[in-house]
Amino acid sequence: MSLMDKYRAVVRLSEDLNIQDSYFEEKDGKFRMGGIVQTQYEKNQIWDKIKEIGGENFPDVAADIKIAVTDYYHKHTVQKGDTLSKIAKHYYDDANKYMKIFNANKDILKDPNLIHPGQELIIPND
Repeated sequence: MSLMDKYRAVVRLSEDLNIQDSYFEEKDGKFRMGGIVQTQYEKNQIWDKIKEIGGENFPDVAADIKIAVTDYYHKHTVQKGDTLSKIAKHYYDDANKYMKIFNANKDILKDPNLIHPGQELIIPND
């Protein structure tokens, strides 16, 4: 199996995330990739996929992933059923960090228990 085949899911994820100025190639025995994602969260998603396929030690990968926006971790559009605790659990693995999200969005949120579908929330860097 070629490295391009092995890491095909990384390429698909990168395309789904609309990585800019991207490249994917197999060269010198390595899967080489790079480009620019919007946020640290998206970069983490790509690295998580690489680790899922290649394990914690992945000597057959060389990735150069840059981030366009460093002011915040990500932006989240509120969906039906979301709560700040649920959103905090998703991004930080800690539901108790919901106030961090609330405090970063006081311009649109007045109550941490009241969010609405369609609101776009800034997820601050942890």
